Amino acid sequence: MTTTSAAATPAPAAASPLSLEVRPDGVAVVTYDVPGEAVNTLKPTFTGDLERIAGQIASNPLIKAAILVSGKADTWIAGADIEMLKGVATAAEAEAMCRAGHEAILRIVRSPKPIVAAIHGAALGGGLEVALACHARVLSDDRKTVLGLPEVQLGLLPGINGLQRLAERAGLKAALDHGLTGKNMRPSKARQLGVADDVVPAAILKETAAALALELAAAGPPFRPKPKSAPRLDSAALTRAALEGNPIGRALLFQQAARQTRKKTGGHYPAPERIIDVLRTHAEKGFEASKEVEARAFGELVASSTAHRLMELFFATNAMKKDTGVDDPAVQPRKVEKIAMIGAGLMGAGIAYVSLNAGISVRLRDRDDASIGRGLKYVADILGERVKKKQLTPLERDEKLALLTATTDGSGLRSADLVIEAVFEDLAVKQAVLRDVEQHGKDGVIFASNTSSIPISRIAAASRRPENVVGMHYFSPVHKMPLLEVIRTEATSPEVVATAVAVGKRQGKTVIVVNDGVGFYTSRILGPYMNEASWLLAEGVAVEQVDAALVAWGWPVGPLALLDEVGIDVAAHVGPIMLEAFGDRLAPPPTMARLVSDDRRGRKNERGMYLYGAAAKKKGKGKHADESVYGVLGLPVPRAKDGPPVPVEEIQLRCSLQLVNEALHCLGEGILRSPRDGDIGAIFGLGFPPFRGGPFRYVDSLGAAEVLRRIETYERRFGKRWTPAPALVEAARTGKPFYG
Repeated sequence: MTTTSAAATPAPAAASPLSLEVRPDGVAVVTYDVPGEAVNTLKPTFTGDLERIAGQIASNPLIKAAILVSGKADTWIAGADIEMLKGVATAAEAEAMCRAGHEAILRIVRSPKPIVAAIHGAALGGGLEVALACHARVLSDDRKTVLGLPEVQLGLLPGINGLQRLAERAGLKAALDHGLTGKNMRPSKARQLGVADDVVPAAILKETAAALALELAAAGPPFRPKPKSAPRLDSAALTRAALEGNPIGRALLFQQAARQTRKKTGGHYPAPERIIDVLRTHAEKGFEASKEVEARAFGELVASSTAHRLMELFFATNAMKKDTGVDDPAVQPRKVEKIAMIGAGLMGAGIAYVSLNAGISVRLRDRDDASIGRGLKYVADILGERVKKKQLTPLERDEKLALLTATTDGSGLRSADLVIEAVFEDLAVKQAVLRDVEQHGKDGVIFASNTSSIPISRIAAASRRPENVVGMHYFSPVHKMPLLEVIRTEATSPEVVATAVAVGKRQGKTVIVVNDGVGFYTSRILGPYMNEASWLLAEGVAVEQVDAALVAWGWPVGPLALLDEVGIDVAAHVGPIMLEAFGDRLAPPPTMARLVSDDRRGRKNERGMYLYGAAAKKKGKGKHADESVYGVLGLPVPRAKDGPPVPVEEIQLRCSLQLVNEALHCLGEGILRSPRDGDIGAIFGLGFPPFRGGPFRYVDSLGAAEVLRRIETYERRFGKRWTPAPALVEAARTGKPFYG
């Protein structure tokens, strides 16, 4: 129900997320506010609610125009309710849902009175599509205001014509860019592209939107805002005109997009290709034809295994945001206002950066001024790059840098609440650091080790307060890799675990908690994966053939290229530790010792599996294997035209199943708290193909009996390193999946 009085009265549907009030000036304020939820998402009732509200706007003679606002403090509409999509059983059902959305959104597009979106906070996915259907958009200039179409990250595409409307306003190239990557668009960029008609401070957002709505009403249909300035004929505009203004240019644009997409996805993710199909159809055959393509593609994608795996991953990561890392809900983390970071190398400086970015003061310590200088430069360079990309203002950069101090002695250690070490991977060195921290730090200070392989309990053996010792295993580069592995020993107090988890979340990390053991979880499962690649190399499979096979299976980088990045010397150092703990099952081939003897440490000294520096440039673009490695290994140089001596599928499965089997060992031994944590750790820490869902989802999808059959086949061929995990044997026997 609407009102004509100055004191506006809400519509009668109190339980509905959509409500309407009429201001004295004739502007209807339509508020979307999902009851009982922190953020707005599009619910199954949205189409009916929208039809009701649109009918009120059209029929009430006192309403001249409308603005659409959010009832949430810092979110506009953050997309569709993913739970709703998860419950869709068939492609036909999803397609029907998409078509219903098409019809519903037309109530905005065809409204006889202008509707302006007043956006403060995130307008993502279906939220942005609703905004694009409005006759104009006014955005707040707040940092919390972002636009985006992230559906591709869930294996889906926008389902209410957002791609086409974005193309109409910002051009095909921008629509392809944002549709295929899912990246966010800031208000300034939205205005530059023509997506936003105005950007104003949040305090005057509603009034500005209302004024624009009345202006559009006065001008009459088709309710198009007047541009605030003449269009710029810059290089981007000229490129857009050249590419999109003629059939040949458009064809070239779509060919490039298709080629780059296939190269990036390896054909494993259908959503990007369907996005290209929708926009190509829109460009060549028009809006209505593209709606048909979109509806069919939406149905296909929602029902696909890829989307199901990615949606499961979405729910798992959201659940982990609420996980404190301990089972007792009464346990609270300690307050951490200052971190002392010991070790200013790439890992230490990276940890310092993510801590500063979280608003935590950091005292960075290393042995000499040169090491400190390199660490400070690393942090400053990351912040400088963010300023360059306009993700930070110079003032914000300076405020973050002001939280960072450095030293080569113990000064400042006393005031730290948490000390993290990232020194050389040596037990004696780490224990010496721990003793020093306990001697000079505050009483009860938490000590966290960034070791990737040494059991935390061995480090804690040197401690007077082992309950305050925990592992915090970051991944390199720290500012880009999303995972943090928190390791607890039998002595670590729940409060310390909860504190490490809370700090990791503040740093923007997805955090898993694992129990202590050699290699913990991620390093332990990575070992057999890379080990098997080395065995394949010893069997005469070329370096590029091993890596290409695993990339084709969905890994972001091959295991031998990864070995160069990690460091052959590091792997050689960790290998004996793993061998001592797990015996012949993790025995490496003799190749590793030969590589170390030849001083091959990988990228760090430009001597590894691949060529680097001048030698790489001489070979041209791309990565090229260092053929001299075969001589070191006592192998003939493979001929480029020859296929691998081992079938590609076997290369893929031998490496990947080694990782899967070791993950199952970890679950059975109690290293992991749950299959969920195992899948999150493998995907976010190591790059296990997300569309396969992680090691445990992969076993469930293939069937434990089938996975066991394959592993036992390899066990008969290769011996003890293929001993199947007891947890796998049990799952195959009972037929019970790891996810109920």
